[in-house]
Amino acid sequence: MTEQNNQKEQIIQQDMPTVDVLKKELKRERYKRRFRRLLRSTVNALIVVAAIAALIAMLVLPVLQIAGTSMEPSLNDGDIVLLVKTKHLETGDLCAFYYSNKVLVKRVIGTPGDYIWIESDGTVFVNGTALDEPYVSEKAFGECDVEFPYQVPENCYFVMGDQRETSIDSRSSVIGCIAEENLMGKIFCRVWPLSEFEFVD
Repeated sequence: MTEQNNQKEQIIQQDMPTVDVLKKELKRERYKRRFRRLLRSTVNALIVVAAIAALIAMLVLPVLQIAGTSMEPSLNDGDIVLLVKTKHLETGDLCAFYYSNKVLVKRVIGTPGDYIWIESDGTVFVNGTALDEPYVSEKAFGECDVEFPYQVPENCYFVMGDQRETSIDSRSSVIGCIAEENLMGKIFCRVWPLSEFEFVD
């Protein structure tokens, strides 16, 4: 009987974990709990950061991808740019605006009240002074059906693409001058492709 009891005790002792094993198991459980807490807080932080970034992108710095060639050579098809939301633009600024459920990008040529004149060779005059346009690779009269001199209406902007031969812009009554309320903002930075990252004048 005593021998059987001894055997039972030995079996029970073999099945019972040692103090070291228990310590290791406890340590492992604590580590798992810590890891889960860390993972949860990291995921929450990433969600908050993503939400803030999306909010900033929508409200302060919208992101646009250029489609088409009307702004070459300044901006190319596929370029990605950042905008600053503003309604105050000056001659030479690149702007984005809403037109017929699309967003278009052009260059501001005339601000409210300015007088615009375009010669047949494509030279642009604003208030009697010829514009210096280093961003235009080739001057052209382009598609134009407005009468010159043309005065830019109040709260409107006269815009043109840098690719003067093919751009459809304020020279055509199809688009005309851009009302201030349709302006999306001013382009200030090209972020893609990375090799051509630059702040836009």
